[in-house]
Amino acid sequence: MADQLEFRRAIRDALDEELARDERVVFFGEDVAKPGGVFAVTPGLYDAHGEARVFDTPISELAISGAAFGAAVCGLRPVVEIMFADFLPLAMDGMVNQAAKYWYLSNEQAPVPIVVRSAYGAGGRFGAIHSQSPIPWFQGVPGMKIVAPSTPADAKTLLKAAIRDGNPVLFLEHKRLYSLKGEPPTEEVATIGEAKVVRAGGDLTIATVGASVHHALAAAEALAGEGIDAEVIDLRTLRPLDVATVIASVTRTNRLLVVEEGPLTGGWAGELVARVSEEALGELDDIWRLATDDVPIPYSPALEDAFLPGAETIAAAVRERAGVAA
Repeated sequence: MADQLEFRRAIRDALDEELARDERVVFFGEDVAKPGGVFAVTPGLYDAHGEARVFDTPISELAISGAAFGAAVCGLRPVVEIMFADFLPLAMDGMVNQAAKYWYLSNEQAPVPIVVRSAYGAGGRFGAIHSQSPIPWFQGVPGMKIVAPSTPADAKTLLKAAIRDGNPVLFLEHKRLYSLKGEPPTEEVATIGEAKVVRAGGDLTIATVGASVHHALAAAEALAGEGIDAEVIDLRTLRPLDVATVIASVTRTNRLLVVEEGPLTGGWAGELVARVSEEALGELDDIWRLATDDVPIPYSPALEDAFLPGAETIAAAVRERAGVAA
């Protein structure tokens, strides 16, 4: 359809519009300017805004995050790209020990408006060191926000919100969503920290984020044909977590499944399960997590498909928990 918006185009449009709106916004990273990005997300931005605002960097994630921190505390609003989220540990010092702490260390005098964009996630046959979901690596860092949209509309409006935010924001884009098309946004800027109920239901709540939202929706449709009515929540933001929206849902459904594309041990799903249990235990008949095994992500297509918690895996987990045969 002509009015459909592609996910990668939504990201590009948000960057283009924010660069035009605010002269303090700059955008840089590896191969993002003239080449237009390894995932073809940023073509044309260099030509539209010039080499002083959109430029390529050396292959050094630590240098990129350090430059972003320096630019932010000197009055700019940098947006940077770390090509693959698996390489974020190389940028961690600038992000975790500098950007996330500086508002506190400056006695709340110096905001650090940095957006770190990065492609994450499995399912694309990229292998063990190009397919990870690094959310738990940053989940415990005060001062940092983590956003992971699942639709083109949210990709655009949440990226705009991240660029306008005064805090460092890790903005994660699932690789399997770049070609996804959907309705354009109905608002200019979304609110970071607000989840969204994307499918109403009364028997079970499924909460997840990113590409897993689409798997959860497909599982919910399959389960509906078997008499199980699942509500699906797109968390959209992992830090801060919108626990209130999840609790409002489980107050009606009494059951919660949290689906995470990532290892069970130390994952963000465990944090959400703990928070909901602490605040709404009396409302729950059942609460559990579905995540990946604690192993590196396989390269083999058959093994990678079996490794991921896709729609069939989610539906099977619900049937098993409910004691319902397929």
